[in-house]
Amino acid sequence: MKVARVRLDRALSKLGLASRSEARQLILAGRVIVAGKVVRDPAITVVPTARIVIDGRQPNRPAKRTLVFHKPRGVITTRRDPEGRPTVFDVLGDQAHGLVAAGRLDRASTGLLILTTDTELANFLTDPASRFVRRYVVTVRGALSEDAARTMERGIGGMQARSVAVRKRSARETHLIVELTEGKNREVRNLCAGVGHEVTRLKRVAFGPIELGDLAPGEWRALTPAEERALRGARPMSR
Repeated sequence: MKVARVRLDRALSKLGLASRSEARQLILAGRVIVAGKVVRDPAITVVPTARIVIDGRQPNRPAKRTLVFHKPRGVITTRRDPEGRPTVFDVLGDQAHGLVAAGRLDRASTGLLILTTDTELANFLTDPASRFVRRYVVTVRGALSEDAARTMERGIGGMQARSVAVRKRSARETHLIVELTEGKNREVRNLCAGVGHEVTRLKRVAFGPIELGDLAPGEWRALTPAEERALRGARPMSR
């Protein structure tokens, strides 16, 4: 898999070595060396593992961190919002430093979100070729039929559920377990809309081998070493 490159000023910031503005000043002043060469362009891109030296010293890289977070409803998965809406990084506070989200959940959705300082891991998790199974607990308006569930599994408009299981059905609403292997933008909502049903509640409860468990909305925990090994050792799923 191709390793994503990042701007040098952003790389210094993500490593916790300087703020973005401080990093730009260090680079412009010729105080930063990358792979043995002085670099004066903050916009140059580097791989996450690049050897970076500042003022003749190679700073210690902070240990990589990965968190499992229960995203609350009404919070968006971006670092900053021009409309001033709360973000997952606002909720995490000081814990958010250096983290990036591996995928997103829309504002109205809740549940499991993985955040990490390891950009290679984030890219691996979100690469469609990795085919990690995302599991959602979903409520829709009206009685969604078994035929509609099978239609969602066969695919609609380039979207396809790995599996759809009806847990409870009434004339008023239907409770589903939906599994995806790509997690395209609003895919569960669009699949349900494609068979004539509006999603009223959507909660992600699993991402690959990682389970949300009993984390309350707004709570987080560190990824365990066993969970990280399971993520890195996962292989593409076949339908």
